[in-house]
Amino acid sequence: MLLLEGRIQNYAWGSVDSIPSILGVDPTGEPQAELWLGAHGLAPSDLPEQGRDLRTWLSEHPEALGQRSVEAFGPRLPFLLKVLAAAQPLSLQAHPNREQAEAGFAAENERGLSLTDPRRSFKDDWPKPEMAVALTEFSTLTGFRPAAQTAALFEGLGVAAELASVIGPLTQRSGSAALAEVFLDALSLSEERRGLVDMVVAAALRHLDSPGELGKFARTAVELDEHYPGDRGILAALLLNRLDMTPGQALHLYPGNMHAHLKGTCLEIMASSDNVLRGGLTHKHIDVDSLVQVVDFVAEVPQLVEPDCSTPGLRHYPTPSPEFDLWMVELGRHGQSEPVVLPAAEHARILLVLDGYLACASAEETTELVKGQSAFIPAGEIVRVQGDAEAVLASTGA
Repeated sequence: MLLLEGRIQNYAWGSVDSIPSILGVDPTGEPQAELWLGAHGLAPSDLPEQGRDLRTWLSEHPEALGQRSVEAFGPRLPFLLKVLAAAQPLSLQAHPNREQAEAGFAAENERGLSLTDPRRSFKDDWPKPEMAVALTEFSTLTGFRPAAQTAALFEGLGVAAELASVIGPLTQRSGSAALAEVFLDALSLSEERRGLVDMVVAAALRHLDSPGELGKFARTAVELDEHYPGDRGILAALLLNRLDMTPGQALHLYPGNMHAHLKGTCLEIMASSDNVLRGGLTHKHIDVDSLVQVVDFVAEVPQLVEPDCSTPGLRHYPTPSPEFDLWMVELGRHGQSEPVVLPAAEHARILLVLDGYLACASAEETTELVKGQSAFIPAGEIVRVQGDAEAVLASTGA
């Protein structure tokens, strides 16, 4: 077991105090949006006792990844664990599958874009499926609402007639074709038609207290406009389902899923990729042409991941993504009182203590981790933990 130090990303939408609270340190006054724990080339975690970062250390010790992982993904850590803390909405975005990522990365390389070029959408050649597990109340937009339901909500706001030039296909066509046409038109509004966004927000203000889905729809429009006034991405975002999650609830996002996290703090586990294709609600690079090539325009109802709690002290969140797996470890006042053997010993793992303390015993030594500390556990190392803690354990899923 090797002590690990993550890298903080100071994006403008981040919370000032959420990540410092988890790490047990004082806020810096800057927005701290994400804590990265992994070996991605853009921000690999540090191994302070080894004097190098995890990516470099793994290149010297590939056996620490485990044979099955190396056979499936090569000599690299295939997952990235994050703490995401949003004080305001993130960009309207989707992520590519493997084939799309390889093609997009190669194309941007051919254009001569450096990996840090702000115009770049493909930072690597990996897909980016991901799962979010809420640590606080967490709100997100995810997947497309059925076209007829969205048309009825605009009708409920009283703007359907004025907005007919944009949302007409929601009632005139069916299925993915209607959603794709309206989505693209919304993101391509001319300056002359940008006033339609203000009209929708003004109507939404009159329905903030409406019951049910109409009120939620109205509040989403106003919330987005508060941070991105007049942004054409607001109309596109209103095509998506809103999901308000409570702590412990989880959502798996496939490549191609259109989404925009709104607010709250969550754990994110994903394939080790930073490929983000943005359509709006951001000051970063927007690449609508690439975005629409990867988006899945099928209407869907968001489905929460049902955790498996059959092993005392462990809450497992199964996913279909082979790159990652995730457990919550709950001991002492948080759950199981007896020691627990950490699962997935055949793979490399990352352990982060969210609260309390853990005594981690292996054949070689016992290491105590306290709130905010994390460790990398090489494949083959059997670790038994006990203490009074809530922690997260991330692993390869293959």
